[in-house]
Amino acid sequence: MKLREIAERLGCRLDGDGEVEITGVAGIADARPGDLTFLANPRYTHALQATRASAVILARDGPPAPCAALRSETPYLAFGRAVGLLHPAPPHQPGVHPLAEVDPTATLGAGVSIGPFAWIGPGATIGARTVILSHVAVGRGATIGDDCLLYSHVSIREGVVLGRRVIVQNGAVIGADGFGFAKRPDGSYEKIPQPGLVVIEDDVEIGANTTIDRPAVGETRVCAGAKIDNLVQIAHGVRVGRDTLLCAQVGIAGSSSVGDRVVLAGQVGVAGHLEIGDGVVATAQTGIPNSVEANTLVSGYPAIPNRDWLKASAIFKRLPELKKAISDLEARLEALERQLASTK
Repeated sequence: MKLREIAERLGCRLDGDGEVEITGVAGIADARPGDLTFLANPRYTHALQATRASAVILARDGPPAPCAALRSETPYLAFGRAVGLLHPAPPHQPGVHPLAEVDPTATLGAGVSIGPFAWIGPGATIGARTVILSHVAVGRGATIGDDCLLYSHVSIREGVVLGRRVIVQNGAVIGADGFGFAKRPDGSYEKIPQPGLVVIEDDVEIGANTTIDRPAVGETRVCAGAKIDNLVQIAHGVRVGRDTLLCAQVGIAGSSSVGDRVVLAGQVGVAGHLEIGDGVVATAQTGIPNSVEANTLVSGYPAIPNRDWLKASAIFKRLPELKKAISDLEARLEALERQLASTK
């Protein structure tokens, strides 16, 4: 594809030869002639002059480039769209594979594609142009909206609702029973049925092997635009807000509410029955045992303001020497007190 065409389709300003042929995309250090790369993080500016790429996407006020450049207000977003232009997803042929099983009471929209060994249960509804790949299970009465994509081995349990343009990566389980048990007098546990709903709104992406559980009462809801990484656990009765990011191995305990535009970095844990306000950011491996006010940056366990955590973590490695210094001061103080007492 000509660089000029890419610039037009991405809405970028073109600096340089628009007739350059672009055949692929690559990182700035690995790019070769024919590749399009990008620079969004100033830490990699030093690599720009050495890149062998045929073209680079830069900020409008970014540094000069040794090759043709596309100037954008959002270089990384523009690069992401360029990847889609140069490596479009393979098309899926509409129709039901002969080895798929679709219950006669299920409803399939126009242009649906269902792969081999998929199972569509009684009363399920599949929206127009949705793609369901091999070994996907869609339970009784589940509803999947238009233009969704479910990769192999996804399980959509009974009654689950998916909105439009939802992407579910391999092995995710949506609507499994929440972890609900009542203790009997003899100390054993009795399972509490979990017939509640799971609702996934429009434009949500759910990563591989992520689990989103149903509650005993009410619903578990993931709001529009949320993006969920691999190996995330969302427990029963949780609400995840709009455009929130949950990175790998995040765990959210039951009945907690996570606000809009929240970022929980890798391995963040949220205890149950908490309120995480809009715009909160929790850095990696933060443990959150209490509710967090909106627009707060927190770190550590228990979670505290990030600035305080940075100060505390800087001191942590000095604790042995500080302990020794305090012990020495205590010993000197005790000696002085004895000396003073002996002079009376």
